[in-house]
Amino acid sequence: MNINWQKNPLIPAIAQDYKTGEVLMLAYMNEEAFNLTLSTGYAHYFSRSRQRLWKKGESSNHTQEVKDVLLDCDADTIIVKIKQNGVACHTGRKSCFFTSVTQDKIVLDKEVNTEAIYGVVDRLYHTILERKSSKDSIKSWTKKLLNDKELMLSKIREEADEVCEAVDNESDKQVIYEMADLLYHSLVALGYRDISPDRVKQELARRFGKSGIEEKESRG
Repeated sequence: MNINWQKNPLIPAIAQDYKTGEVLMLAYMNEEAFNLTLSTGYAHYFSRSRQRLWKKGESSNHTQEVKDVLLDCDADTIIVKIKQNGVACHTGRKSCFFTSVTQDKIVLDKEVNTEAIYGVVDRLYHTILERKSSKDSIKSWTKKLLNDKELMLSKIREEADEVCEAVDNESDKQVIYEMADLLYHSLVALGYRDISPDRVKQELARRFGKSGIEEKESRG
């Protein structure tokens, strides 16, 4: 049975522990990711948030060794039976499915230091997304910003002005402090729009080898 990639350019791919049968995560594959998964023996996916192909574990080394690939009866969903090296979830948990809806609690503990693996910027962005999706009534500045676009935008403008003032007149320590505030509020804005910081990194990478003047002229 063949996958109709014209009809379904992206299909769900469920990663399942090949020994225990535990469902570890769900992602999506396009045709290129599917073929790379088969040819390399390691799970590859297409990230909808980053809008690019990615190998699971490319930054964390928590790769997924493929033991088998199963296709459902409609040829539009995949189960990838894998050996998980490290953990599957970006939160540091073995499985992405750790929150019980019926018990209204987290049922699995963290296992690794995700900040050390992914870096503080990506970890902070994922924390922002967690705040965005949380239904808890706890007080959160991040949640307040996400729920009030005008406040969020005004804080970005305010922090940008404070960075300029610090660069012009204040100490290196204050520049770093103000830049951290600006970066945080900028990440909140990315979270508001569901734009992964990885896409900003991709844009910066695209500009390498091109002069700033040339790049600005190409926009018009």
